[in-house]
Amino acid sequence: MKWLLLAWKNLGRNRRRTLATLLLTAVAVLGMMTLSGFALYTYESLKESSMRQEGQVILSHPEYFQREENLTLELGLADVQTLQADLQRDAGIRRTVARINFEGLISNGEKSTIFMGQGVEPEVFQLQGSQMQLQQGSLLSLQQNPEAFPEVLLGKRLAESLNAVPGTGLTLLGTTAEGVLNALDVDVRGIVSTGIPELDARLVLVHLDSAQQLLVTDKVSQLGVYLQDFSEDQWYFQELQQRYPALGVTSWEDRAVFYQSVRNLYNRIFGVMSVILLVMVVFAIFNTASMSVMERTREIGTLAAMGTRQREILGLFVLEAGLIGLLGSLLGLLLAGALSFSLYQGEVMMPPPPGQTEGYPLYIYWSAQLALLSSLSVTLLAVVSSALATFRGVRKPVVEALNHV
Repeated sequence: MKWLLLAWKNLGRNRRRTLATLLLTAVAVLGMMTLSGFALYTYESLKESSMRQEGQVILSHPEYFQREENLTLELGLADVQTLQADLQRDAGIRRTVARINFEGLISNGEKSTIFMGQGVEPEVFQLQGSQMQLQQGSLLSLQQNPEAFPEVLLGKRLAESLNAVPGTGLTLLGTTAEGVLNALDVDVRGIVSTGIPELDARLVLVHLDSAQQLLVTDKVSQLGVYLQDFSEDQWYFQELQQRYPALGVTSWEDRAVFYQSVRNLYNRIFGVMSVILLVMVVFAIFNTASMSVMERTREIGTLAAMGTRQREILGLFVLEAGLIGLLGSLLGLLLAGALSFSLYQGEVMMPPPPGQTEGYPLYIYWSAQLALLSSLSVTLLAVVSSALATFRGVRKPVVEALNHV
């Protein structure tokens, strides 16, 4: 305890140098917490978005995601209602949503263009959250009027290309499961934006039964399973693999290519930046300890002459560096917490990412685990760098240390 008290007092010997080293350590911790907090926020946002896109677990034909279909819904799922009824008996499953992915031509009578269609159940919009923004009109109704034309939602840029607004009549042309061309007259229910210009220029959403009517089939492309608790996705993935061995069971993670790419990229970029910040701490502490040893060489000689062991003298300098690392870490964590809180209270928006048109709010997650890891890393490096800088100084012969000028 006396050595700790002595180390604390020694920090005040050169207050300017101690304060500078302390602030640099705090800035390094703040930087690491900011980088890791932004990465965590990005990961969690992309993870939730990916999970909501097609479901936490996806059921399909075993080869659906492995190869291209030669005919429409050649690799589709049949008798999907029975499968849905079986899955919905599980209390841990919130909802199952069937989906048909298809392509074709859409025409307003004067102009035709290629579209990427999705036949969906209207409940999917509640499950997907805010991934899709309604620009005009309204979303697909829960129950279609059998006497009216089928409803569709158009991507924003596709609607502009066709001069379509809610209420406009259009025609969908597609190839049936038998390879025959078929047409379906539809009414525009609403116009949506995904934030991705290329997708907005081709996207058409219709009711699942309308897509089946156009394609003349009762099959679906895939069945998305949405869970009550997203954290159970891996357990249900393994459970459904065992329950339905004849089906293709795909985890959301296997479909989240963008999430995986961003995570790998950020891990490398922010990892390198964190290492640079830690190296700065090492050099700062090493420099501070070296100058302290040089100025206090006579003191070291005096302590040695009084019978103080070398390891005790070394431990004193190490304690001083450890205190600087610990105090700097605490200050950095407080600054990181204040920054995180202020961003939650404010409305700071990030610019749209490449290939998208919508920005997103800037948040920085404050993680207790990362805070502990950052503090331990900085404090440990401070101790090691101080020990390296002090080792030669404390091993000087007593006479030489006492005569040091």
